[in-house]
Amino acid sequence: MISRKDHTVFNIKEELRKLPHRPGVYIMHEGDLILYVGKAVDLHNRVRQYFQSPKGKSPKILRMVQRIEYFEYIVTDTEMEALILENNLIKEHRPPYNTMLKDDKQYPYIKVTTQETYPRIFKTRNLLRDRNRYFGPYTNVLAVNQTLELMKKLWTLRDCHRILPRDIGKERPCLNYHIGRCCGPCTGQVSPEEYGKMVSQAIDLLCGKHHLIIKDLENKMYKAAEEMDFEQAALYRDQIAGVRFLSQQQKIEHAGSEEDRDVIAIAKEDDTALVQAFFVRGGKLIGREHFMMEGTNYMKPGAIIGIFIQQFYSGATFIPKELLVEELPLDHALLEAYLTSRRGQKVQILQPQRGEKNHLVSLAHKNAALTLSQFGARLKAEEHRTRGAVHQLELLLDFTEYPIERIEAYDISNTFGSQSVGSMVVFENGKPKNSDYRKFKIQTVIGADDYASMEEVLRRRFTHALEEIRQLAKDGKDPSLGSFTKLPDLLLMDGGRGQVNIALKVLQEVGLDIPVAGMVKDDHHRTRGLYYENREIDFGKNKEAFHLITRIQDEAHRFAISYHRKLRSDDQIRSVLDQIPGIGNTRRKSLLRHFGSVDAIKALSVEELKQADGMNQPAAEAVYRFFHSHKEDSEHAPQKQP
Repeated sequence: MISRKDHTVFNIKEELRKLPHRPGVYIMHEGDLILYVGKAVDLHNRVRQYFQSPKGKSPKILRMVQRIEYFEYIVTDTEMEALILENNLIKEHRPPYNTMLKDDKQYPYIKVTTQETYPRIFKTRNLLRDRNRYFGPYTNVLAVNQTLELMKKLWTLRDCHRILPRDIGKERPCLNYHIGRCCGPCTGQVSPEEYGKMVSQAIDLLCGKHHLIIKDLENKMYKAAEEMDFEQAALYRDQIAGVRFLSQQQKIEHAGSEEDRDVIAIAKEDDTALVQAFFVRGGKLIGREHFMMEGTNYMKPGAIIGIFIQQFYSGATFIPKELLVEELPLDHALLEAYLTSRRGQKVQILQPQRGEKNHLVSLAHKNAALTLSQFGARLKAEEHRTRGAVHQLELLLDFTEYPIERIEAYDISNTFGSQSVGSMVVFENGKPKNSDYRKFKIQTVIGADDYASMEEVLRRRFTHALEEIRQLAKDGKDPSLGSFTKLPDLLLMDGGRGQVNIALKVLQEVGLDIPVAGMVKDDHHRTRGLYYENREIDFGKNKEAFHLITRIQDEAHRFAISYHRKLRSDDQIRSVLDQIPGIGNTRRKSLLRHFGSVDAIKALSVEELKQADGMNQPAAEAVYRFFHSHKEDSEHAPQKQP
């Protein structure tokens, strides 16, 4: 380690001579802050360039060099190891002078569990080598959800986690079976062959073979019509309409061959670059996405593309056979070797000069320039509102050791002490992450005790997380795969000193060290400041941080209130049905599951009520008599005289 602080020891020429002629990673420091992380084929030659003549260096590099107080380096065996280590350190420390990819997207796949006797089809973001079939990745998550929803209606495939055929007949069929959303392989009434035909059709649909499916369904429809089975014919007709709709949704451009490839081009403006990526799968353009990158001033397109490839594909679940780029990175051979090692097959980075591939790159460049010109200001504003606001918060709270990526906020809601609930909302990089939201029904606290309720919520959240982490580690699995294992960089409590102290107490008990701040409100119930490390912090000029905390506080409150209202509504329904003699918890659930609502139950006859599971003649008569006798009493009651 070389330091400028100790001038009696520091001699830059002498110390630079000691740097080894080996590949490795160098880390530039200003105090405890990491300014920059870089890799080098030769540490000796690369690091000494920073301290030589300023000629040819960009203003950004010159500013960084002025701030460097010391640096350290890590020697590796190969340049490939240096590349991987550099990427990991950049992601961990997010140095201010490194060019950063601002979007961290993990695209979904559609998975067909072909290794199961009765396969399931569902969305996943983990591409595993488990011999099942994967389709994607897809950039349009909404389209994936719509596709899966339509496929459920077309083929009524199961989505449960039962192990079949082992569990056939062991439990009652689920609700999906009763409402016609599942063909019920768990009942033993569907053979693997019958089920397999439906799965094959679903796979054909995902492969784009819509015409084969439509032709098969049309033949079945005409045959059913000839046999006078018009109900079944109508079902086939609706399936044909669904497949045709999906085929229109999935119409996409061809890219000249059946290969998988990504196409990458950029557009620049000042210190910002917009990278446009086209995703081609099976020769078809399945989607496109743009990514904002900052700190790109004075950088050539090839260098920006190289950084994008390094950062984006280090975490990608799928790496295509070819990357077509607008300009080759200087270290493209090293990047090819890195991507090849990750894919397990040869990967090429190409700069096409003519033909269809060159046309795709030109198209990507035009899209990048158009997006930046039309939406650049809005994208920058969104960046300031989200990640920029988080950065203001980091400075406000003096976070120097690591950046704030994940924030969890908590709130408690109750009505005069009854039906207390807790909410947990999650923001990552300044944006809400709805999939990680959690709600808690308070179990151990009686009455309106917000402190005790919050203590229960936090203890359950972090105890569960640590237990799941330990179990995954014990099973030899990645702890990050757990549903509750990702821990926050900052906890926000809806309140001041009291709530913060409760959180710190729970964290100390479970052995976690997570910063905690309280969201303090004024007399008008509006966000006023943050209570952090025994003092109240005013937002001052940090308006984006103020707006972010306000959004988080409002979202935590909204989520808690919505859950509380739902419980109150459920209780009102429960209280009505529980008043009926002979209707216990099991029959109440059966009625609601079968008919949907109390209003629907009121309108039914005795014979219709008997259709629900567990409902016999006396129980159905009791339900009918309860609602209709009340109605008759009100109709025949004597009217008050005016």
